[in-house]
Amino acid sequence: MNASVPSQAPAATVPVWQPATGRRVVVTAVSCVTSVGGDAVSTFASLLAGRSGIREISYFDTADYDCRVAGEMRDFDVGPYVNAKDVRRMDKFVQFAIACSDMALRDSGLDFERTGHHRVGVSIGTGIGGLRVIEEQTQKLQERGPRGVSPFVVPMMLGSIANGHVAIRHQLRGPNLHVSTACATGSQAIGEAACAIQRGDADVMLAGAAESPITPLFVAGFGAARALTTRNAEPSAASRPFDSQRDGFVMGEGAALLVLESEEHARRRGADIWGELAGYGVSNDAFHVTAPHASGLGAQQAMRMALGRAAMTPEDIGYINAHGTATILGDAAETQAVQAVFGNHALDGGLWLSATKSMIGHLLGASGAVEAVVSLMSLRHGQVHPTLNLAAPDADCRLDCVPGAARERQLAAVMSNSFGFGGTNASLIFKRYERPSPRGVF
Repeated sequence: MNASVPSQAPAATVPVWQPATGRRVVVTAVSCVTSVGGDAVSTFASLLAGRSGIREISYFDTADYDCRVAGEMRDFDVGPYVNAKDVRRMDKFVQFAIACSDMALRDSGLDFERTGHHRVGVSIGTGIGGLRVIEEQTQKLQERGPRGVSPFVVPMMLGSIANGHVAIRHQLRGPNLHVSTACATGSQAIGEAACAIQRGDADVMLAGAAESPITPLFVAGFGAARALTTRNAEPSAASRPFDSQRDGFVMGEGAALLVLESEEHARRRGADIWGELAGYGVSNDAFHVTAPHASGLGAQQAMRMALGRAAMTPEDIGYINAHGTATILGDAAETQAVQAVFGNHALDGGLWLSATKSMIGHLLGASGAVEAVVSLMSLRHGQVHPTLNLAAPDADCRLDCVPGAARERQLAAVMSNSFGFGGTNASLIFKRYERPSPRGVF
């Protein structure tokens, strides 16, 4: 893959972003389903304990595959959320999204009759959509001809169909947004939902992403690109972000959603506010389809933009949930970007960074959403999960990546980063909610 990477361009002038204006956006509920937990609480507890959800792939025969491990959702029970008839008409990523929507909206305590269904919107992204359905139905077409194809195949494969199912289920008639920017999808879906609230298009947005990419074609494709680990003998040790022995990422699946509200709406109904979405930055490397710029120029821009919109300095951030995929180029570029933006703060113990993917793998489009939930859990509970398998940190990754065990720290603000194929970068900043805010709002 590296043969076609263009030469590194010179660094451009660093732009300055002004604090955002408009309505403040807060988080009033979170939900997720992952390979280590069926909800946000159990997922976070597993991460703090350093429990890995990565095992040998069971969904299909991997005898001929170079990578044979993944973070599968083996214990997920769709029964409480979707009846058996409808399950057959949905790809798994939609099932994950529906489960998360039920949990998040239940925990939010929203009363739609008082809020107004037309003031509540949906922003659910996915990197690939119904790939499993496409593969299965293509096989049926080849084996049985056109009459063997399901009449539901088209809506089942659409990436935006999760939005439709969730909106119909909960009668959410506000803005319906769909983001698909590869591995930056989840973070960007949350950020764009916040923009919709800030513009006044909605008072509440259900935002995040869902993904179920562990399929024969996708595992083969990433394997052919040499992006996946081949460390199959010990699955729990396969994902090694920032470690000198890392050799590629591990695929995972799952979903996460956040309930975002305007501050005035949340306060008016007496909601439990988890934190404020203070900053959102998005950029493009404009460099290469799959490889990051070695110095992480686009990632730097996204982080600086988020800090500027939040009216914060680098020293205000105590923790970063890293993109941390365990790829050779990606981890090195992310380290360079963090060091460039945070300077000495990244090296003097003031900034911690950890990689959720070390335990659940890379959920592609859903990663940013899950990691946003994890970041909010850290902000709320003052605990940071470790980076698993960081036995021998890469000499070029000179950051405190919380090896070994979880730590405790009262955090005022946290950042969550996502960087995707195509060069898209997205950064989110969550801070403790204070009223009134003397600073810029996003």
